[in-house]
Amino acid sequence: MTKLTTKRLTLRAAQDSDLAQLFRIFSNDQAMRYWSNLPHKTPEDTKPSLEKLKAPGPRTYFVFDYQGQVIGLGGIHSGTEIGFILHPDHWRQGFATEALKVIMNHVWETTDWPHITADADPRNLASVGILNSLGFRVSGFAKDTFCVGGEWSDSVFLSCPRPTTH
Repeated sequence: MTKLTTKRLTLRAAQDSDLAQLFRIFSNDQAMRYWSNLPHKTPEDTKPSLEKLKAPGPRTYFVFDYQGQVIGLGGIHSGTEIGFILHPDHWRQGFATEALKVIMNHVWETTDWPHITADADPRNLASVGILNSLGFRVSGFAKDTFCVGGEWSDSVFLSCPRPTTH
């Protein structure tokens, strides 16, 4: 089972004991503002996500464990697309950037992908800024790509090319 570490985080598969902490993230209105579904109402809503995060085998999507607490999650969730979410208590502290750098290095070391992609709501300036700081560049835009709770959002598509070695 793949486990990665950073200066402050352990990036790992989810465990059954993580349900309450994952629900704390997925039920938070701020954290879910630009997510592709509505905030979870009960821990039962979070169980399918937990089961996916527990799946055995090679891992490219991780929970972010900080001092024994799950504060977020992220990684490659579909094709070559990276995504991430953090509980607002941990925003603006560098955790997402720290985790994604290590995840991206893991992807470059274990795949032959020419790039990693991302799809973000352009109103989510913090996430777009994190992606830009990691080397992602805008590759396109689309209107009305997600409808969540009756509200349509647009997408900005980004791509980060595989680093060249000299």
